[in-house]
Amino acid sequence: MLRDELRPAWSAAVRAEWTKLRTLPSTTWLLAGTVAVTVGTTAIIAAATHTSTGPDAARQDPTKLALTGIDLGQAIIAVLAVLTVCEEYGAGMIRITLTAMPRRTVVLAAKAVNLTGLTLIAGLVAVAGCLMTGRLMLPGAGLGTADGYPLVSLAHTATLRAAAGSVLYLILIALLVLGIATAIRDTAVSVGVVLALLYLPPLLAQAVSDPLRRHLEQIAPMTAGLAVQVTTSSPAQVIAPWAGLGILAMWAAGSLTTAGVLLRIRDA
Repeated sequence: MLRDELRPAWSAAVRAEWTKLRTLPSTTWLLAGTVAVTVGTTAIIAAATHTSTGPDAARQDPTKLALTGIDLGQAIIAVLAVLTVCEEYGAGMIRITLTAMPRRTVVLAAKAVNLTGLTLIAGLVAVAGCLMTGRLMLPGAGLGTADGYPLVSLAHTATLRAAAGSVLYLILIALLVLGIATAIRDTAVSVGVVLALLYLPPLLAQAVSDPLRRHLEQIAPMTAGLAVQVTTSSPAQVIAPWAGLGILAMWAAGSLTTAGVLLRIRDA
């Protein structure tokens, strides 16, 4: 009975949140910017890469190199996730939303569903663009078949896993940021906290030595989550690909759970 009562409310919440997100002036530009920045960064990295050859040369990971643009593109997805919540708080419209939909966790879930859908689309396009860019440009950097490297291709199981994992990575980052923004409720502060959480731990890891560096990279959301892009075995790999994505999923789940609790107990 309760499930039947929630169904209309859930559908209405999803439609309402979709309308708000779709009509947000920055949504289209941010999604397009995510694709452009992600693919553009990969192109710049590929153009600047010059791999040495020979028996003593370190083996590279062409797939991970092709997906490097995700490192920067995620920041734009993070901004979109922040605006999904904080735009309403800034305009004072959140009071109307929560009055019309008293079940606050339903509102948060509806925002998460719509944000996930848009991130999925942008992620698929961005990842496909990165792989195509890597396939076309990396052979010129010494990472082609003539150099003993296979072309970047989804026909390879590891590359397919890295590509799918990168899309999931962007979705989990969006959900993590959604939870943080819901808890903080301020656009500038939320963006600052998110960027620090993503980019500061990798910098700190470079300033310390093992085993502290290894542990930091294993639990930091960005370094752990991006382990899913690795397609070659390396002593420098600190966590298994899916395990790393699991760590990021735990970050996202914890963030959304905290946001849901705070949303219920605080005033709008």
